Amino acid sequence: MATNQDIHKIYWQMKNHENNYAGIKIGTELFSKVRDRSTMISWIALGLSCAVILRLTYINTISSQFLTDQMNTRVLRTIKLPSMRGTITDRNNHPLAVSTPMEAIWADPSALDNLTSEQVQQLAKVLDMPLADLNKKLNETNKTFVYLKRAVAPENAKLALGLGIDGIYSMQEYKRYYPSGEVTAHVVGFNDIDDKGADGIEYAAEKQLDGRDGSQQIIRDLRGHVVDNVGVAQAAQNGKQVSLSIDNRIQYIAYNALKNQVDASKAKGGSAVVLDAQTGEVLAMINMPTYNPNNRDNVTPDMLKNRAATNVYDPGSIMKPLVIAKALDLKMVTPKTVFDTHPYVVGTKLIKDDHAYPQMTVTEIIQHSSDIGTSKIAMKFTAHDLWNFYHQVGFGQKMGSGFPGETKGIVIDWKKWYPMDQALMSYGYGISVSLFQMIHAYTIFTNNGCLLPVTFNKLGASDKIPCEQVISPETAATMRSILATTTEEGTGKNARVEDYSVAGKTGTAQILDGAHYSNSKHIGSFVGFAPAINPRIIVAVMIDQPTVGMYYGAQTAAPVFAKIVQPTLHLLGVKPDKQ
Repeated sequence: MATNQDIHKIYWQMKNHENNYAGIKIGTELFSKVRDRSTMISWIALGLSCAVILRLTYINTISSQFLTDQMNTRVLRTIKLPSMRGTITDRNNHPLAVSTPMEAIWADPSALDNLTSEQVQQLAKVLDMPLADLNKKLNETNKTFVYLKRAVAPENAKLALGLGIDGIYSMQEYKRYYPSGEVTAHVVGFNDIDDKGADGIEYAAEKQLDGRDGSQQIIRDLRGHVVDNVGVAQAAQNGKQVSLSIDNRIQYIAYNALKNQVDASKAKGGSAVVLDAQTGEVLAMINMPTYNPNNRDNVTPDMLKNRAATNVYDPGSIMKPLVIAKALDLKMVTPKTVFDTHPYVVGTKLIKDDHAYPQMTVTEIIQHSSDIGTSKIAMKFTAHDLWNFYHQVGFGQKMGSGFPGETKGIVIDWKKWYPMDQALMSYGYGISVSLFQMIHAYTIFTNNGCLLPVTFNKLGASDKIPCEQVISPETAATMRSILATTTEEGTGKNARVEDYSVAGKTGTAQILDGAHYSNSKHIGSFVGFAPAINPRIIVAVMIDQPTVGMYYGAQTAAPVFAKIVQPTLHLLGVKPDKQ
């Protein structure tokens, strides 16, 4: 029989066995938990490694260009390398328009965090601009490029940069300068603030004159300072030179002659054009009033008008030689054909002359500027034939000179003519032309009956000049002789000069004011050429609404013609033909 002691021993043996078993079980569980955590950590580490690898792969492939661009916007900037606009010269290579280096001051408003009011005031003073305007531009903090002022003189730009303001920079650009100022303003024209042609030859020859800007890349630090030049991405290509047919010396001669007359007669305006009688090249073109293209602050629209090329008017009696020349060419009349020149009625219009003669020859009709005689000659044409002749000499259509704003003029369709219209047009009423068109038409007299194209481009010796035969060389020679007698014996005596024979025709016309011709507003004109028999130049002059002295073309325009012709022919080396 077991004693209590034995029972107690057995109990403790059994108890120790249970504890041992439990210890083994607990140890196994602890090991299993540790192993699971290690595995989890390994998987997490592997996942993170894969994510990093995938991200790096994405950054270096798909997102590479985007990130590069983002970096470049912060440190890499492309700046413009401005091209120089081509020079405009006269036929003797004298500069009429040149580009001078200037600076444009610009700012990066987003980098102007530490700008003080004192610095702004100093900058406004150096740039000579209102403080309010400067502040407005500097406050555009959402922009990284803002022009503060353009066309700044280099010395002023240096002062602006010398203020040491972070975020204020300069770039080179060019400003157009016109050495002859108001003398050549209406021919050369001017440029806008972006150096693009806005008028005249500057506008017409934009493609040749305009260059192509280049570009350069620079690296900036985080404060915007340039730390390195990467290199020129594209070199600038300068514009081409444009050589005009204009002779700047003749331009000055015409300018002074026209200005003196416009001032003396207190006229509203005036124009003068000089053509080479053998080539059709424009040697000079002047308009009054004019302006200085270098400073257009107070320029009015009236000053900008190129009256010679863009304005139309009823030319008056300078039309007569053209109509009569065609009649001579068609053998309708001869220089000695006599006409009854008593006043007469066409339709509802009474046609009369200022100086009454009972009869005149064709030569005398031109010499004494007879409306009656000219209209009777014109009535010998059919309406279609006369209209076709006007079209042949360039009326009612553009001349193709390429000059901006060149007018077509106004010629009514022949189907709408009444007999009165046909009569009036023959002596310069009811037909509207420009002075440029009139001088163009007169090339048939100086070029053996062949109408020359007019051009502002200098022609070379080998250039072939096309022309349209309008009248025969014999008729052209006859007209030169008749028009020469007009300046010796007729209405054009004030056009005579000392050393050369001249030929031409005066014109005086009332201005259409509303629906009626004004009795108080007139245009006086003269178109002629010299020397008379072997012409070298053609000159056309128009004085618009003179208010002091006589208003007739013989008293206003013919003297200007004379003051242009004499020095111009000497300048061109033409031998005097008067004994």
